[in-house]
Amino acid sequence: MQNQKLNVEEQYRMMTVVWIALLFSQLLLLVVIFFARSEVFRFDFSKSLLGENAVIIGMFALLAISNLALSFVLSKKYLNQAIAEQKPALVQTAMIIGCALCEAISLFGVVLAFAFSYQYFFLWFALGILGTILHFPKRDTLISASYKG
Repeated sequence: MQNQKLNVEEQYRMMTVVWIALLFSQLLLLVVIFFARSEVFRFDFSKSLLGENAVIIGMFALLAISNLALSFVLSKKYLNQAIAEQKPALVQTAMIIGCALCEAISLFGVVLAFAFSYQYFFLWFALGILGTILHFPKRDTLISASYKG
């Protein structure tokens, strides 16, 4: 029993490190944009939120919201499966899938910044980072998936 508890702690630490890396990668994308396209950081809030490409911005917004919702739906599905089947590895899968879908939201922001010079690209980053923060691994879920109870 003690050995299994230690294994849960090791898995939790590993999941936390992976989560930090996924969060940090989104912040690095902001740094890349700053050095490659610093002009998009000159904010002019008198411009329209949808900008010149309203249809494209709307599609990217819809994709971002869909990705965020899907990240929670899939994460919940894998967490329930992990608990039902007592497979702790599925807890990590749930976190990675959820964070990856949230990182895709930030990547949409990168596309908007580079391809369209859209000055409100940071909203996609904010949504992606918020989603990743909400997918922080929970020790209780890992414990529930590790012990028959």
